[in-house]
Amino acid sequence: MFEMIQQTDFRILDWIQANLRTPWLDWFAPKVTFLCEAGWFWIALTLVFLLWKKHRRLGATMFVGLVLCVLFGNIILKHAVARPRPCWINQNIDMLVGIPDDYSFPSGHSMASFASSVIMLRYDRRIGIPAVILAALIALSRLYLYVHFPTDVLVGTLMGIFFAFLAKRILDHFFPVAAKDAVKRTEKAGRENS
Repeated sequence: MFEMIQQTDFRILDWIQANLRTPWLDWFAPKVTFLCEAGWFWIALTLVFLLWKKHRRLGATMFVGLVLCVLFGNIILKHAVARPRPCWINQNIDMLVGIPDDYSFPSGHSMASFASSVIMLRYDRRIGIPAVILAALIALSRLYLYVHFPTDVLVGTLMGIFFAFLAKRILDHFFPVAAKDAVKRTEKAGRENS
């Protein structure tokens, strides 16, 4: 079963290399994938939201989501599965980025990007929709750059979405906002009626 999945993964990656490689994408893919190296882009956004009172809850939820990604995806699952990267197995590919030295499954870039962007989408569609588009581009860049198998990216994406929902549930459970919001609405209505 695993052998069949890996063969299908390689067929998809090799098709991308044979049919989609262009000078423009060779330039673009490393740039977009760099945004999620060590998660720096999403971490920076999280810090901005934490410092901005209006979006502090969004930042806190993103923080929880990213911690879940690192803990369960990068620390536990990557080492438990220990899947070699496609570029380790097929060394005949002209690599556009440095060859990563950690395991392939799941894609940490995809996981962190979708966890962060789906959380943003749930809080504010205006910033969430562009974030989800960026997350998709980052995930696809991992395939184009031959550093992840399609199943790594798929599972990373699904885990990121799951962690986005879980992070919001965790925050809502431990730090409920409904009571505070009800008090604010009542106070606002009282001021308007005065």
